[in-house]
Amino acid sequence: MVCEWGMSDLGPLAYGKKEEAIFLGREIAQHRDFSEATAVDIDKEVKRIVSEAYEKAKNIQNSHREILETIAQGLLEREVLDANEVRLLIEGKPLPEKVRTPPAQPPQQGATAADPKVARPELRPAPGFTRGDSPAKA
Repeated sequence: MVCEWGMSDLGPLAYGKKEEAIFLGREIAQHRDFSEATAVDIDKEVKRIVSEAYEKAKNIQNSHREILETIAQGLLEREVLDANEVRLLIEGKPLPEKVRTPPAQPPQQGATAADPKVARPELRPAPGFTRGDSPAKA
């Protein structure tokens, strides 16, 4: 952001040229066409941007701490919340009772691999082979 697009207090300048070479994957080298003092300024600017974003994120979390705690509690109770449930929690409304689905029926005892009621796909030879041919002879 700082070096490529000039989006900083350093001005609308691009620092460094990217060179791409493809050899056993993708390697990207960056040519440094600026002084050590400019490199220090770039590092300071990147640190400033990251620090400001971190502080902003922390402030957002702290200002909405109660809502985050409520959502965390809802997740502990239900494990999964959909968008409507999150919206209800943000609005301070209680979650509706969760509809419980009956557990899946276990397979009946006595159903074995030889059970004729169990559908099995028909095995067919690969294209170009007939039954009894081996791939080595083809």
